[in-house]
Amino acid sequence: MHLICAKRLRIRNAAAATLIGGTLLLAGCVSRVSIESINHDPARFGGKDLKVAGRVVNSFTVAASGAFELDNGTGRLWVFRDKKDLPAHNSSLTVNGKIEQGFEFGGRNFIIILRETSRH
Repeated sequence: MHLICAKRLRIRNAAAATLIGGTLLLAGCVSRVSIESINHDPARFGGKDLKVAGRVVNSFTVAASGAFELDNGTGRLWVFRDKKDLPAHNSSLTVNGKIEQGFEFGGRNFIIILRETSRH
């Protein structure tokens, strides 16, 4: 009888550890968000790590930095990059970054921009 209870306790502890570990792992994941959601309520995403996918439809560089515009079918979003090597026009990619509002770059003003932290 004690052996069965000990096995059940170990199984419950293992299940709880798996659940807690999975929750912690997911908490560290970057959320994939539609451009439409960002454009609709940018304040909701301010300062959060986001993942946005789309096709490059526009780009420009100034000095050592650059910006490119992504379109994912739900809307368009400019992405700022601290490097001037930009993705090719019409290429599809996923970008991780943080939303900023009221951004100026290259003589242009952007209401919303994603500051790139990594690209896939």
